[in-house]
Amino acid sequence: MRSRLIVAAAAVLATAIAAVMPAAQAEPSPSATAATPRETRAGLDPELVEGRGADVAFAEQEAEFAVHTGEPLSASSTGDIALYSPDRRGAEQRAAYTLSAEASGRDAVRLDPGAYVEFTLTRPANAITVRASIPDAPSGGGIESPLEVTVDGRHRSTMTLTSRYSWLYADYPFSNDPGTGWLNPDWWRPPTESQAKPHRPSHAYDEQRLLLDRTHPAGSTLRLTVPRRAAAAWTVVDLLDYEQVAPPARKPAHSVSILQFGADPSGRRDSSAAFDRAIAHAQQRHPGRDAVVYIPAGTFLVTRHIVVDEVAIVGAGNWHSIVTGPVTPRATQAPDGSRHDSPGFYGRWADDAGGSHDVRLADFAIVGEVAERIDNDQVNGVGGALSDSVVEDLYIKNTKVGIWLDGPGSDLLIRDNVIVDQIADGLNIRRGWTGVRATNNFVRNTGDDAMAMWSHYVSGDAAKELDKNSGNTFDHNTIQSPVLANGIAIYGGRDNTVSDNLIADPVREGSALHAGYRHGSTDFQGQLTFARNTTVRAGTRELNWDIGVGAIWFYALEGPLDADFRVVDSDFLDVSYNAIQFVSEWAVKDLYGISHVTVRDVRVDGAGTNVLNARAFGSATIENLDARGVGHAFTNNCGSFNFPPTGPEFSIDLLGGNDGGWDAWGTWCDDRPVPVEPPEPSAWL
Repeated sequence: MRSRLIVAAAAVLATAIAAVMPAAQAEPSPSATAATPRETRAGLDPELVEGRGADVAFAEQEAEFAVHTGEPLSASSTGDIALYSPDRRGAEQRAAYTLSAEASGRDAVRLDPGAYVEFTLTRPANAITVRASIPDAPSGGGIESPLEVTVDGRHRSTMTLTSRYSWLYADYPFSNDPGTGWLNPDWWRPPTESQAKPHRPSHAYDEQRLLLDRTHPAGSTLRLTVPRRAAAAWTVVDLLDYEQVAPPARKPAHSVSILQFGADPSGRRDSSAAFDRAIAHAQQRHPGRDAVVYIPAGTFLVTRHIVVDEVAIVGAGNWHSIVTGPVTPRATQAPDGSRHDSPGFYGRWADDAGGSHDVRLADFAIVGEVAERIDNDQVNGVGGALSDSVVEDLYIKNTKVGIWLDGPGSDLLIRDNVIVDQIADGLNIRRGWTGVRATNNFVRNTGDDAMAMWSHYVSGDAAKELDKNSGNTFDHNTIQSPVLANGIAIYGGRDNTVSDNLIADPVREGSALHAGYRHGSTDFQGQLTFARNTTVRAGTRELNWDIGVGAIWFYALEGPLDADFRVVDSDFLDVSYNAIQFVSEWAVKDLYGISHVTVRDVRVDGAGTNVLNARAFGSATIENLDARGVGHAFTNNCGSFNFPPTGPEFSIDLLGGNDGGWDAWGTWCDDRPVPVEPPEPSAWL
């Protein structure tokens, strides 16, 4: 069993940035191989999460389960990079600002130059994705370093890893300079915080894709080797994804190719204007829904937004048709506050005749070069307002937000996309969206909420209902390793659903599932349903509060949560702290509570502290909740901390079918219980 709660060594600047780790003294022996290659989903046996999350084309294998001559980060305190000083309880392998915390499954393999990790393919594959981390440059800005790829001892190719889009420092909105001081020096910080620079390094991983020379059959051994003269002092390999990629799709009938209008598939010349000309020509030839623009195989340089309306932009496949380009300064600041531009496909803004309609974006990649977070900049992969539209089969990487849509808008389908390595959110529908379905998307390594519905209140009182997101669904999505905030977050709104998702390994200042009256949101109305979701290794330590956050948590900050909230038919696996949490900000704890929560048909398989944690007034009913491997009392009810003689201010009504030890402790409140390592999840018989 993996050791997951270890004391990590406090790091100095050299291990954090230049990160010179001890070189191997002799050629190490390979790790013992498993009896069979081990496919995983979210670092677990796929059977434990069956039916939840996205149905993806690739298989996943974790490096720590493969044959290797490196060292798992969990093997010893010297294998990890710990950048946050241990608190009085000791740091955990899941603690923020460590490479282990940001790794899928909370573990990875550190390779010194000359070391390797070797995977055995379980299915035919001609393409791989490697998620890895290498050090930053001493002054920031990243480095590049090679990784050799061989199959069955031959078929050699080289992948170039980069840390150019990794490594953020200090406090929000973060810096790329490891030598920077605190950006908000007046903010409170835990007294155990190290004041050594760099402050709070994070966002350490990046992934690279590579098409292999041919299709290699199941049973082939694929080895990743760090060359002895690699630029990186160490390379941490987290996982390998591999798949069979189809040849480039042919040009659709009646479409126009961007090549006809001067686009350069070599990526040397700017193709932005060619996109504009192709779109205009297609719209003239086939007005309305029939206008189709084709992106053939190639790499196309784009330096600004491509505005789309009543047109389909279709590629040859997201491994083949790649739109990429730098972040470019704008001559003048845009009306929306942007000072920079970048490649992206944008609908018109909602206040421009209601935005864009009848748009389809499909089967191509958007690969940006966004390496810093500037909140005013619109440097997202997809943006604007897209109603009556479809966004599907895109690969979006290294943009600020993969898909950020400003409403009001309606009737939008977002499906089958892969969104990775984002500086901020993966997907956010902001203000007044109805009839949106985001399904079968795979999101990994975001710098803010992986998926969010944000009912941002920006209008006058008479128009407040226009600000609500209503009747939207996020279903069958897989989310891994959101570095900041939550896997799926709902901020206000009415009658929305979050169902059948798989969320794993949130790192800090959030958790897997969240409902919050905050960030200037509207209130909640109608019914918010969390159904048939699975969380894995969720729950983080909130450093400012010095408490653990629930795998799913409800937060009353700017108003009460008093709609109809339902958490049903869901599984919480290997929870770091508590599974379900109700919390109000201390300053408003007697003003805003959380009520009308129904929890039914839920399983908790391992929790470091409790099943339920109440730190607010309000109410919840619990029915058919089974739990095992819980570190402390199942119910930790502090109410709103006034401790009246009548009992806690949060009412927990235990109905029938609750099994596992609910009555062992009675009414109990422990403000900060010490987490106990939960057992590994296993089949529930």
